Amino acid sequence: MRKFFVGLLALPLLFTACLDTLELALPRSTSRRQALDEKTVIAGLKEALKIGTQNAVELVSRTDGYFKNARITIPLPQELEDVASVLRKLGLRRQVDEFIETMNRAAEKAAPKAVDIFVNAVSKMTLEDAMGILRGADNAATAYFEKHTRRALFNVFHPIVEKVLNDVGVTGIYKNIIRTYNAVPGTPKVVFDLDEYVTDRALDGLFIMLADEEKKIRKDPAARVTELLRKVFG
Repeated sequence: MRKFFVGLLALPLLFTACLDTLELALPRSTSRRQALDEKTVIAGLKEALKIGTQNAVELVSRTDGYFKNARITIPLPQELEDVASVLRKLGLRRQVDEFIETMNRAAEKAAPKAVDIFVNAVSKMTLEDAMGILRGADNAATAYFEKHTRRALFNVFHPIVEKVLNDVGVTGIYKNIIRTYNAVPGTPKVVFDLDEYVTDRALDGLFIMLADEEKKIRKDPAARVTELLRKVFG
Protein backbone atom coordinates (compact mmCIF):
# COMPACT_ATOMS: atom_id res chain seq x y z
CA MET A 1 0.00 0.00 0.00
CA ARG A 2 2.82 2.37 0.85
CA LYS A 3 4.35 1.82 -2.58
CA PHE A 4 0.99 2.67 -4.14
CA PHE A 5 0.79 6.07 -2.37
CA VAL A 6 4.40 6.83 -3.26
CA GLY A 7 3.52 6.16 -6.89
CA LEU A 8 0.56 8.56 -6.70
CA LEU A 9 2.79 11.28 -5.28
CA ALA A 10 5.22 10.77 -8.15
CA LEU A 11 2.60 11.28 -10.88
CA PRO A 12 2.62 15.13 -10.82
CA LEU A 13 6.40 15.13 -11.18
CA LEU A 14 6.18 12.69 -14.07
CA PHE A 15 3.50 14.81 -15.78
CA THR A 16 5.62 17.95 -15.44
CA ALA A 17 8.60 16.16 -16.94
CA CYS A 18 6.50 15.07 -19.89
CA LEU A 19 5.36 18.64 -20.52
CA ASP A 20 8.97 19.83 -20.44
CA THR A 21 9.92 17.17 -22.94
CA LEU A 22 7.01 18.13 -25.21
CA GLU A 23 8.02 21.81 -25.14
CA LEU A 24 11.56 20.89 -26.17
CA ALA A 25 10.18 18.82 -29.01
CA LEU A 26 8.09 21.67 -30.43
CA PRO A 27 9.52 23.51 -33.44
CA ARG A 28 11.39 26.59 -32.37
CA SER A 29 9.17 28.85 -34.49
CA THR A 30 5.99 27.47 -32.85
CA SER A 31 7.27 28.12 -29.34
CA ARG A 32 8.39 31.60 -30.32
CA ARG A 33 5.06 32.51 -31.88
CA GLN A 34 3.23 31.34 -28.77
CA ALA A 35 5.40 33.66 -26.70
CA LEU A 36 4.68 36.68 -28.93
CA ASP A 37 1.57 38.76 -28.51
CA GLU A 38 -1.06 38.61 -31.22
CA LYS A 39 -0.45 42.18 -32.37
CA THR A 40 3.24 41.49 -33.02
CA VAL A 41 2.51 38.30 -34.93
CA ILE A 42 -0.02 40.00 -37.21
CA ALA A 43 2.28 42.97 -37.78
CA GLY A 44 5.07 40.59 -38.73
CA LEU A 45 2.86 38.71 -41.15
CA LYS A 46 1.67 41.90 -42.86
CA GLU A 47 5.24 43.12 -43.17
CA ALA A 48 6.21 39.79 -44.72
CA LEU A 49 3.36 40.06 -47.22
CA LYS A 50 4.32 43.60 -48.24
CA ILE A 51 7.96 42.64 -48.72
CA GLY A 52 7.09 39.45 -50.57
CA THR A 53 4.71 41.14 -52.98
CA GLN A 54 7.15 43.99 -53.67
CA ASN A 55 9.94 41.50 -54.39
CA ALA A 56 7.74 39.46 -56.72
CA VAL A 57 6.60 42.54 -58.64
CA GLU A 58 10.16 43.80 -58.93
CA LEU A 59 11.32 40.46 -60.36
CA VAL A 60 8.67 40.27 -63.09
CA SER A 61 8.62 43.96 -64.02
CA ARG A 62 12.30 44.25 -64.86
CA THR A 63 13.47 43.78 -68.45
CA ASP A 64 13.25 40.05 -69.29
CA GLY A 65 11.37 39.42 -66.04
CA TYR A 66 8.89 37.36 -68.05
CA PHE A 67 10.65 36.93 -71.37
CA LYS A 68 13.81 35.23 -70.06
CA ASN A 69 12.20 33.34 -67.18
CA ALA A 70 11.32 29.89 -68.51
CA ARG A 71 8.82 29.29 -65.68
CA ILE A 72 6.60 32.25 -66.49
CA THR A 73 7.41 33.36 -70.05
CA ILE A 74 4.29 33.87 -72.14
CA PRO A 75 4.34 31.52 -75.15
CA LEU A 76 2.55 31.86 -78.45
CA PRO A 77 -1.12 30.96 -77.90
CA GLN A 78 -2.04 27.49 -79.10
CA GLU A 79 -4.89 29.02 -81.08
CA LEU A 80 -2.39 30.99 -83.18
CA GLU A 81 0.11 28.23 -83.89
CA ASP A 82 -1.31 27.62 -87.36
CA VAL A 83 -1.11 31.32 -88.16
CA ALA A 84 2.48 31.45 -86.91
CA SER A 85 3.39 28.42 -89.01
CA VAL A 86 2.12 30.12 -92.17
CA LEU A 87 4.03 33.31 -91.36
CA ARG A 88 7.25 31.42 -90.75
CA LYS A 89 6.92 29.67 -94.12
CA LEU A 90 6.48 33.07 -95.72
CA GLY A 91 9.81 34.20 -94.30
CA LEU A 92 8.36 36.11 -91.37
CA ARG A 93 10.03 34.14 -88.58
CA ARG A 94 11.56 37.31 -87.13
CA GLN A 95 8.15 38.92 -86.89
CA VAL A 96 6.77 35.89 -85.07
CA ASP A 97 9.62 36.02 -82.57
CA GLU A 98 9.07 39.74 -82.17
CA PHE A 99 5.41 39.10 -81.46
CA ILE A 100 6.21 36.60 -78.71
CA GLU A 101 8.68 39.02 -77.16
CA THR A 102 6.11 41.80 -77.31
CA MET A 103 3.58 39.77 -75.32
CA ASN A 104 6.14 39.38 -72.55
CA ARG A 105 7.16 43.05 -72.69
CA ALA A 106 3.50 43.95 -72.24
CA ALA A 107 3.36 41.85 -69.08
CA GLU A 108 6.57 43.41 -67.75
CA LYS A 109 5.19 46.90 -68.34
CA ALA A 110 1.90 46.16 -66.56
CA ALA A 111 3.41 44.42 -63.52
CA PRO A 112 4.39 47.50 -61.43
CA LYS A 113 0.71 48.40 -61.13
CA ALA A 114 0.23 45.35 -58.90
CA VAL A 115 2.01 46.84 -55.87
CA ASP A 116 -0.75 49.22 -54.79
CA ILE A 117 -3.41 46.53 -55.20
CA PHE A 118 -1.45 44.09 -53.04
CA VAL A 119 -0.79 46.72 -50.36
CA ASN A 120 -4.49 47.60 -50.29
CA ALA A 121 -5.39 43.92 -49.86
CA VAL A 122 -2.98 43.62 -46.92
CA SER A 123 -4.48 46.69 -45.23
CA LYS A 124 -7.98 45.17 -45.46
CA MET A 125 -6.90 41.80 -44.08
CA THR A 126 -8.82 40.70 -41.00
CA LEU A 127 -7.35 39.01 -37.95
CA GLU A 128 -8.99 35.76 -39.04
CA ASP A 129 -7.44 36.09 -42.51
CA ALA A 130 -4.00 36.75 -41.08
CA MET A 131 -4.05 33.85 -38.64
CA GLY A 132 -5.28 31.51 -41.36
CA ILE A 133 -2.35 32.54 -43.57
CA LEU A 134 0.15 32.25 -40.73
CA ARG A 135 -0.96 28.71 -39.91
CA GLY A 136 -1.55 27.71 -43.53
CA ALA A 137 0.51 26.09 -46.24
CA ASP A 138 3.64 27.62 -47.77
CA ASN A 139 1.49 29.32 -50.42
CA ALA A 140 -1.43 30.34 -48.19
CA ALA A 141 -0.79 34.07 -48.65
CA THR A 142 -0.47 33.67 -52.42
CA ALA A 143 -3.80 31.82 -52.53
CA TYR A 144 -5.37 34.62 -50.47
CA PHE A 145 -4.05 37.29 -52.84
CA GLU A 146 -5.17 35.40 -55.92
CA LYS A 147 -8.68 35.09 -54.52
CA HIS A 148 -8.98 38.72 -53.41
CA THR A 149 -6.95 40.65 -55.99
CA ARG A 150 -6.95 38.82 -59.31
CA ARG A 151 -10.00 40.59 -60.72
CA ALA A 152 -8.66 44.02 -59.72
CA LEU A 153 -5.25 43.14 -61.17
CA PHE A 154 -6.84 41.99 -64.42
CA ASN A 155 -8.71 45.29 -64.76
CA VAL A 156 -5.48 47.25 -64.27
CA PHE A 157 -3.24 45.03 -66.41
CA HIS A 158 -5.60 44.63 -69.36
CA PRO A 159 -5.57 48.18 -70.78
CA ILE A 160 -1.78 48.37 -70.45
CA VAL A 161 -1.34 45.05 -72.22
CA GLU A 162 -3.79 46.09 -74.92
CA LYS A 163 -1.94 49.35 -75.59
CA VAL A 164 1.49 47.72 -75.76
CA LEU A 165 0.26 45.03 -78.15
CA ASN A 166 -1.56 47.50 -80.37
CA ASP A 167 1.52 49.71 -80.60
CA VAL A 168 3.44 46.88 -82.28
CA GLY A 169 2.70 46.33 -85.95
CA VAL A 170 3.11 42.55 -85.91
CA THR A 171 0.22 42.27 -83.43
CA GLY A 172 -2.00 44.03 -85.92
CA ILE A 173 -0.96 41.48 -88.55
CA TYR A 174 -2.16 38.63 -86.34
CA LYS A 175 -5.46 40.30 -85.64
CA ASN A 176 -6.03 41.06 -89.32
CA ILE A 177 -5.26 37.47 -90.29
CA ILE A 178 -7.78 36.17 -87.75
CA ARG A 179 -10.42 38.58 -89.03
CA THR A 180 -9.69 37.58 -92.63
CA TYR A 181 -9.75 33.88 -91.76
CA ASN A 182 -13.08 34.21 -89.99
CA ALA A 183 -14.54 35.95 -93.05
CA VAL A 184 -13.88 32.95 -95.32
CA PRO A 185 -17.15 31.04 -95.88
CA GLY A 186 -17.24 27.51 -94.51
CA THR A 187 -14.27 27.83 -92.13
CA PRO A 188 -14.65 27.24 -88.40
CA LYS A 189 -14.55 30.56 -86.64
CA VAL A 190 -11.56 31.41 -84.46
CA VAL A 191 -12.69 33.14 -81.30
CA PHE A 192 -9.63 34.31 -79.45
CA ASP A 193 -8.97 37.40 -77.34
CA LEU A 194 -5.22 38.04 -77.47
CA ASP A 195 -5.28 40.87 -74.92
CA GLU A 196 -7.13 38.70 -72.42
CA TYR A 197 -4.75 35.79 -73.03
CA VAL A 198 -1.64 37.88 -72.33
CA THR A 199 -3.22 39.49 -69.26
CA ASP A 200 -4.19 36.14 -67.75
CA ARG A 201 -0.77 34.62 -68.42
CA ALA A 202 0.91 37.70 -66.93
CA LEU A 203 -1.11 37.24 -63.73
CA ASP A 204 -0.33 33.52 -63.63
CA GLY A 205 3.38 34.33 -63.76
CA LEU A 206 3.09 37.00 -61.09
CA PHE A 207 1.43 34.60 -58.65
CA ILE A 208 4.05 31.93 -59.35
CA MET A 209 6.78 34.39 -58.36
CA LEU A 210 4.79 35.56 -55.36
CA ALA A 211 4.53 31.97 -54.11
CA ASP A 212 8.32 31.68 -54.40
CA GLU A 213 8.82 34.83 -52.32
CA GLU A 214 6.34 33.66 -49.69
CA LYS A 215 8.10 30.32 -49.32
CA LYS A 216 11.48 32.06 -48.95
CA ILE A 217 10.27 34.14 -46.02
CA ARG A 218 8.75 31.11 -44.33
CA LYS A 219 11.73 28.79 -44.89
CA ASP A 220 14.88 30.83 -45.48
CA PRO A 221 16.29 32.90 -42.58
CA ALA A 222 18.25 35.04 -45.05
CA ALA A 223 14.96 36.28 -46.54
CA ARG A 224 13.82 37.73 -43.20
CA VAL A 225 15.34 41.12 -43.78
CA THR A 226 13.81 43.01 -40.83
CA GLU A 227 13.92 42.50 -37.08
CA LEU A 228 10.16 42.02 -36.97
CA LEU A 229 10.31 39.23 -39.56
CA ARG A 230 13.10 37.51 -37.65
CA LYS A 231 11.08 37.79 -34.44
CA VAL A 232 7.94 36.25 -35.93
CA PHE A 233 9.38 33.72 -38.39
CA GLY A 234 12.79 33.07 -36.85
